[in-house]
Formats: sequence, C-alpha cells, structure tokens
Amino acid sequence: MFTFHRFRRLLVLIACVFGLTHSIVSIADVVSFATGGYARGLRSEELMKKMTNGTGVLTRDEWIAFHEKIFVMLDKKKTGVVDAEEFISASGGDDVVTFATGGYARGLRTKEMMDKIDTDRDGTISQAELIAYVTKVFDMMDTSTTHKGTVGKEEVMFATGGYNRQ
Repeated sequence: MFTFHRFRRLLVLIACVFGLTHSIVSIADVVSFATGGYARGLRSEELMKKMTNGTGVLTRDEWIAFHEKIFVMLDKKKTGVVDAEEFISASGGDDVVTFATGGYARGLRTKEMMDKIDTDRDGTISQAELIAYVTKVFDMMDTSTTHKGTVGKEEVMFATGGYNRQ
C-alpha cells in the first residue's frame, strides 16, 4: 500500500512537470515570435471586439481579413510592399490606430516586429509575408481542441502571456 501511494505521487509529479513544461514552451514560442508590445496590443478587449464584430470569438478568416486591411493602410506609397519608413513611421499611421487600437499599432510598428515579419530580409514587408506571419500567430493562439479555427479571449490571453502576469 505504501508503495502504491509513492508511485501515485510520482505519476502526479511527472504530470505536473509535463504540464508546466508544455505551457512554458508555448509561451516561449510566442515571446520569441513577437515582441512584448505586440503581445500586449493583442490582449486588448477593444481590439477583439473590432476584429470579431463584437462576438468575442475570432475566426481565422476574420483575423486574416483584419490584417489585410492593416497592410493596405500601412502601404501609403501603394507599391504592394511596406518599407521601414511606412512601417515604423510615427506619422501617417492614424488610420491604423483608429482601425485597430493604439496599443496594437504601437506594438506592431516597431523595428523588431518588422525584422520578425520580413522573412526574406529585403527591408520591405509584402502582403504575403505579413499574412504568413499573422497566420502563424493565429495558429499559436488556436489551442482549443473543441473549436479549432476560432480563438476566444482566453486563448489570446494565454498565448500572449496575459494570464501569467502578477
């Protein structure tokens, strides 16, 4: 009997370590993939309402359509790519702030985020690069096995570290 309880405790301990390790890896993935400002911007309830038309549940199509509009707003020169001047510039981004939120726009429009999104390292971001990037972010947030392809507030909060703050 004594051995059984020790074995049971060991199994519980292993399960806890596995669970914590899995959570830490998921959070680390998002942290390495985005900046803190971008992750904080995603946690905005106002932004979730804008992206979901008030439903609170975000579909992959809504997420991509939202970012396609963001790209058009950033492409001030209408060249089909966004250069560093357009992406990072503090001026000329009022429509992005109004369309999204100020926190999201500030988090997105940084040199660090441009470097993460510009996968071919040509100094510009194409619409394909932006959509590929935000699709990966959506996939990191889409953790539910019961409603794959949609993301709720809880998943956004967990994936961006919102529930891990004291």
